[in-house]
Amino acid sequence: MYSLRYAAHSEVGRIRKNNQDAAYASPTMLLVCDGMGGAAAGDLASAVAATEASKSDRRFEDADEMLEAIAGIITRANGRLGELVEEDLTIDGMGTTFCGGIFNGREMAVGHIGDSRGYLLRDGELTQFTHDHSWVQSLIDEGKITPEQAATHPHRSLILRVLNGQELFEPDLMTLELQEGDRVLFCSDGLSGLVPDWKIRDVLASHEDLDEAIQRLARMANLAGGHDNITLVVGEVVAQDDALDARAGALYGSATEVEIPVVGALAAKAGKPTGYPESPSPPEVVATDQEPEEAARYAPKEQPHRWPGVLIALVAIALVIGAGAWGISSYAQSRYFIAAESGQVAIYNGLPGNILGYPLNAMTEGTDILVADLPAFHQRAVNNTIGVANLEAARATTQELRVIADRCRAVREERLKPAEPSVSPTPTASATIPGLPAAPGTPPLENVEPGYPTQLAPMTPTATAEADPESC
Repeated sequence: MYSLRYAAHSEVGRIRKNNQDAAYASPTMLLVCDGMGGAAAGDLASAVAATEASKSDRRFEDADEMLEAIAGIITRANGRLGELVEEDLTIDGMGTTFCGGIFNGREMAVGHIGDSRGYLLRDGELTQFTHDHSWVQSLIDEGKITPEQAATHPHRSLILRVLNGQELFEPDLMTLELQEGDRVLFCSDGLSGLVPDWKIRDVLASHEDLDEAIQRLARMANLAGGHDNITLVVGEVVAQDDALDARAGALYGSATEVEIPVVGALAAKAGKPTGYPESPSPPEVVATDQEPEEAARYAPKEQPHRWPGVLIALVAIALVIGAGAWGISSYAQSRYFIAAESGQVAIYNGLPGNILGYPLNAMTEGTDILVADLPAFHQRAVNNTIGVANLEAARATTQELRVIADRCRAVREERLKPAEPSVSPTPTASATIPGLPAAPGTPPLENVEPGYPTQLAPMTPTATAEADPESC
């Protein structure tokens, strides 16, 4: 049996206004959650997940029992997020990664979803034992880009799997056999996205004190830009120690700063009903001294037709329709998406489509970005609409599309230029597309992303190339 000596750290970084990361560390659990959603409460999402984990923290014996426990934690955290969104649609769009493990003195059961990472340092070698659920990682897996290109890819923050309250989510579950001297690191992409693995390895391997190691790693992330929240938890497997096993667990980051609403609080704040209405009181019986005949004159008489009941039913239906229309309208006003408008990229407020011929959206901002200048993948994305969390995110996405369109336009123009023959071609070290050698003497392109070809021969893109989101 072993114990865990551990340390944790979470901070805003240099650019962000608030900390949307959360962490939890104890002798039996290490965890990092990276919230997302900006104004849509990413800090709340990470706080919910970390807090839910802390409530279930205890020592387990069996590895299968630990796996069931961490799977249950993830499921309950996702369900709680769904409840909060259902109570307040303004936070729809929030989500969080989850990357952590439960330790029983010999093994660690790991649960992972998103792009936060888990590393194992053993005998001076650092191994990433989690697999990023991100779009750039899928491109790496397919051999379309290299890990070095992924580090600067414009869509490196696009996550394919996350906890966001929706029913369909699929975390990775695994068990690690640990031995004395191992160091386990869980971190958000505020560290792994800015500090290369070999530097992380050097710091973890060279610093005996864990607090010094994590402070050093946080400084390195800030020196590399610090454009995201930085959160990391490190645990070292040591000989069994009662004092270490008795340490109290602690929450970090947003989990210490955000107040998690109790069930019904958000609904009450929004003015929504939070319970069942009380049963109506029976009508009051009024005594009268009138003669039966006189009283009958003022008694309600049965109507020979059912118009009042029909009218009440129609009014009720109208109220339901009106309430639904108001709810849809209110929800639509909080949503934004990007779509094509007269062949150009535009930002819309509302929801795509219409109801009974009435549009659910209105164009908020137009751009001069031509959809035809984008790669085929991005053209389809714009034509099918791209959902975003808010107006700020929409503007950031259109700026990314502008960069991609400018790049592709330059590449296409270069392809159309005739190749100039050269008497003595000189080999070049510039990157080329496999199977598409550059024409001798073709000048290299400037201002292209790392990993993109700097020399291109005139060609017509094939269907396969057009289907590649990185192809212009």
